[in-house]
Amino acid sequence: MSQPQFNTAITRLFGIKVPILAGGLQWLADADYVAAAVNAGAMGFITAASLPDDAALRAEIRKCREKTGGKPFGVNISMLPKLASHERVDQIIDIVIDEGIPFVETSGRAPTEYLPRLHGAGIKVMHKVPAVRYAISAQKAGVDAVAIVGYECGGHPGMELMSTFVQAATAARSLAIPYVVGGGVGTGEQIVAALAMGAAGVIIGTRFLVAEELNAHPDYKRRVVEAREGDTVMVMQSIRNTVRVLANDTTREVAAIEARGEGSLETLLPLMSGKIGKEAYRTGDTTRGALAMGHALAFTNEVKPFAAIIAQLMEEAGAALARLERLKVG
Repeated sequence: MSQPQFNTAITRLFGIKVPILAGGLQWLADADYVAAAVNAGAMGFITAASLPDDAALRAEIRKCREKTGGKPFGVNISMLPKLASHERVDQIIDIVIDEGIPFVETSGRAPTEYLPRLHGAGIKVMHKVPAVRYAISAQKAGVDAVAIVGYECGGHPGMELMSTFVQAATAARSLAIPYVVGGGVGTGEQIVAALAMGAAGVIIGTRFLVAEELNAHPDYKRRVVEAREGDTVMVMQSIRNTVRVLANDTTREVAAIEARGEGSLETLLPLMSGKIGKEAYRTGDTTRGALAMGHALAFTNEVKPFAAIIAQLMEEAGAALARLERLKVG
């Protein structure tokens, strides 16, 4: 089966060969991961929040540039829902502009106040949201594209918990700018379905947790291979910060606290701290910590090079298109 060639608003915006964006995974979307995505024809974003300081971010950007042979890539800038004193957004933007990064993915609160600087530097901005109504707001603010994730996604699906399938179709009726959809996406057939509904591409995270280039312990990847779509849970609804993660000892403890009506920042954050989850990637112990994974665990059956995963997705997409062609009458 020959691989199909796609020409969408997203492939044109990012100058990529396939309509696939690699999600900005906390602690994991480093130079190795992003370069693997870019070299496979997709687009990736280094997660700035995963790096401890400005010097580390610059070093990671330069490492990625070397690994891609100068091909463009992006940086993810995650912002809290409300401005916090310890945020480094302005410093990160300074570095992104200085290093000549052409693409930024933002998440959290709307990036409205930063758009003049980013656009003034020629940077394209994609904002990630958990519901179409936020995508409409981002469009009004002036972003270049949006990523809309359904409740099937790993990480934060928002509070409305709308499915990817529904949002892919409703966004086409509400948006004039390009959009991608994510949440539970892990096959080429789903990519074709998203494009058919009006999306210009997809954003994928969980499916890439089994990429060889991902800097995570082999035991962590082994657990991802073994896990299935029913092995995730959503917790932290009690503090309006819903997150979908792998079910483990930590999530059971958190669920018990919430069931007792004792959920609060003070009781939950010590258990759900990202630094605890980071240890799982280093040690392979997946029994503790908040490990973001989504329903696309249904498709993480084998550890492969990033390029092999992309090739499989495109082969599946080609088969799906051929199947549709055979269904046509006349």
